[in-house]
Amino acid sequence: MTQISSDISKAIELLNKEDVVAIPTETVYGLAGNIYSEKAIRKIFQVKQRPLFNPLIVHIPSIDQLEKVAREFPIKAQKLAEAFWPGSLTLILPKKSNILEIVTGGKDTVGVRIPNHPVTLSLLKQLSFPLAAPSANPYNRISPTSSYHVEGYFGNALPMVLEGGECKNGIESTIIGFENNEAILYRLGAISVEEIEKIIGKIQIRNKSDTTPNAPGMLAKHYAPKTKMYLLDDIDEFIENNKSKKIGVLRFQGKLNTTRFEHIEILSKSGDLKEAASKLYSTLHKLDNLNLDIIVAERFPDVGLGKSINDRLERAIK
Repeated sequence: MTQISSDISKAIELLNKEDVVAIPTETVYGLAGNIYSEKAIRKIFQVKQRPLFNPLIVHIPSIDQLEKVAREFPIKAQKLAEAFWPGSLTLILPKKSNILEIVTGGKDTVGVRIPNHPVTLSLLKQLSFPLAAPSANPYNRISPTSSYHVEGYFGNALPMVLEGGECKNGIESTIIGFENNEAILYRLGAISVEEIEKIIGKIQIRNKSDTTPNAPGMLAKHYAPKTKMYLLDDIDEFIENNKSKKIGVLRFQGKLNTTRFEHIEILSKSGDLKEAASKLYSTLHKLDNLNLDIIVAERFPDVGLGKSINDRLERAIK
């Protein structure tokens, strides 16, 4: 079975041997390998069953390491890095020639971030190479926010999960790229559009592509439970029309008018979108393990992190 351990030296040993280790970040757990090892990167794709055209994100310990992977650092990217690194922001930048094409999905750009998690920052500082680390879940499934989610997914296919506790932010990083000096948002994430625009002004949102994505998280179907799921504005009416089904409910806040459901999860009783985002995946994992017929999610307010939550829920029901 996969070993869950806090032993960073063991993780270093495995990574130096071109193996793959699950690592904690403040967003979700990642499936990590040496970016310069084709063997390690191919194992990431194999274990996840991820298509090779879907690029990976490179994780570095500090901004002075950026020059190892990126050949340009635009002014707007610098401003965002200054505001949000270490943190839940990935920047898509022109890549250095030594970055393997399998890491970037054959593109001339690479996604880079500095994670804001003490365990993984310590790990990265002790390695002689950056780590590529997509989310540590099988392709299209719910992202993991605990070591036990990772263990439940992979069993013997993974030698180690580096323990780092529950992920603080609970959804993936926001991804920003640049075209003709204009910022493009490729993935809604743990940093809101509004927060980004406070730093660099208006940005374009271009976050859907099923064939040649510029960044992870752009495919139509993603983050999905095994249980059939619906995203609705009126949950009460749907439940009344499906009385024979075992229904699990995912809500932002407040009670329902009906009691004809099997189970309900409230993501934030106080109406805090950041709290709701941090609990989203762990709650979906819980609902998915209750042997329900249907999960019904309430659409969130389309502001701040509500946009990111709605994005994840929309991709989960495709």
